[in-house]
Amino acid sequence: MSSSYCLSSIRNTITPQSFHLANYSRFPSLLPPLLQNQRRLPSPPPSPFLLPPLTQHPLPLPQNKKLAPPFASIPSFADSGDGERQVQEEPKAKEDSGEVPGMAQAFNISSGTASAISVLIAFAALCLPLLMKSLAGPGPAALGIRTRVLSYVTLLFGFYMAWNIGANDVANAMGTSVGSGALTLRQAVLMAAVLEFSGALLMGTHVTSTMQKGILVANVFHGKDTLLFAGLLSSLAAAGTWLQVASYYGWPVSTTHCIVGSMVGFGLVYGGPGAVFWSSLARVTSSWVISPLMGALASFLVYKCIRRFVYSAPNPGQAAAAAAPIAVFIGVTAISFAAFPLSKTFPVALAQALAAGTAGAVLVYRIIRKQLGHLLIKANDSATSQAEHKDSALNKNIGFLADIAGPKGTQLEIVYGVFGYMQILSACFMSFAHGGNDVSNAIGPLAAALSILHGGTGSAEIVIPTDVLAWGGFGIVAGLMIWGYRVIATIGKKITELTPTRGFAAEFAAASVVLFASKLGLPISATHTLVGAVMGVGFARGLNSVRAETVREIVTSWAVTIPVGAMFSVIYTWILTKLLSYIS
Repeated sequence: MSSSYCLSSIRNTITPQSFHLANYSRFPSLLPPLLQNQRRLPSPPPSPFLLPPLTQHPLPLPQNKKLAPPFASIPSFADSGDGERQVQEEPKAKEDSGEVPGMAQAFNISSGTASAISVLIAFAALCLPLLMKSLAGPGPAALGIRTRVLSYVTLLFGFYMAWNIGANDVANAMGTSVGSGALTLRQAVLMAAVLEFSGALLMGTHVTSTMQKGILVANVFHGKDTLLFAGLLSSLAAAGTWLQVASYYGWPVSTTHCIVGSMVGFGLVYGGPGAVFWSSLARVTSSWVISPLMGALASFLVYKCIRRFVYSAPNPGQAAAAAAPIAVFIGVTAISFAAFPLSKTFPVALAQALAAGTAGAVLVYRIIRKQLGHLLIKANDSATSQAEHKDSALNKNIGFLADIAGPKGTQLEIVYGVFGYMQILSACFMSFAHGGNDVSNAIGPLAAALSILHGGTGSAEIVIPTDVLAWGGFGIVAGLMIWGYRVIATIGKKITELTPTRGFAAEFAAASVVLFASKLGLPISATHTLVGAVMGVGFARGLNSVRAETVREIVTSWAVTIPVGAMFSVIYTWILTKLLSYIS
């Protein structure tokens, strides 16, 4: 047997899973928190094929098993001056090559089990509409068979759009957390599923429908209910089609832009130029430039602040632990007051927001002290910490934009632990808010189409039933579970390498920009803002840190979203009007 054959056999036995297991078996404290207490991995014999020599990892490894850091694997982070050296890129997961379905990879189940779950979701999507009250209409009068069938089809169209929202747009909340290692893919999918559904069910009524946002001039279609009904269904199908194509290739595109482009295409062709509010289209187009630029600038500044005021502090770990409650207090207070005011009276709303911010700060303080308190004591008392303090002292009196060497050892572990927990909290909030806001892109046209079928008018105020809200939430969760991993991988890993500090900077900046711009009425896209924020963090590390090819693909998908959605909408409307004419 030749030596080349032996080497080939050895390489063929090494899988991405064995690589990760080898890392975790040597460093058990690097396991994600939900997995650390569930796995007891045997120590494999040393092998140069499984892990680079320890000399390539300058981080002192923690010995205290009580700590469960929120990040998955420190050695996977690329060099950015954060205190790590460049290590070889980990083997690509099998879902990238299509060998194992992403759903199976996310939940650590077999392909057969993943296929069975997908079949069950499809079966539920076909059967649940038959049990919904919205299928029979709001009134006591019984609807005809034709109306019931069309209502059933309408609910399926809405589910298809919601499914694709979950497959594409949920990456706004969870992409950076997975990319930085704060959450594993499995944890992110499970957490987002609960929060997205809760947000859609509890807050979906706070968001007006797409028909009421000024996209179409409804009076143009007065007396043309069949045409308007066909156009609404076609808009859902067209937007869903383009979202599905984008999700397949991992392109993060705006679901709002998809539905706007689809409705504009229908209105322009079947209602004429006067059927479209062109100011809305201009706002959407301008957001292609405004959103990523604002996101990139904000994340650049946030990340530089972290490096300047945390990394250069005499005790970076203590500085991070002290800054976290303050950041949470400011963020929660601002969000509670601006986005979710609990009272219309200014003093009461401000007091409630301050109370929510204080509660959030206390919660984060207690979590940090409970999980990282022993490391903070160690960092203050140990001889290793004193050496680290001397290294960090070299970073004093430097400029804001200067390159700063990051902390090392225990200090780095504390910093990443603090920002890892903060990033999880921000991801939870963004996921809940996304479910409450973007579900309207699916159920808005859906509710308008049902209103037409049940005797309402397209221009009237639309009341969205609770079961329709739940239906949209179920669609988002289904799309997230089956295909959500694709766009999450793009935002989290393919634009630039992320760590907990970089991921928090991108997520915090994106959320702040979206909130600020929404209050000022500026045209903004959450998807575009977050992509720009991730790019901004990469630019803060150097232009070469951003993968130009990935950015080029994303920008191209943005540019063609509206025209492609409009084209699909026109084609689908023509088909549906022909079909409706046969069954009328």
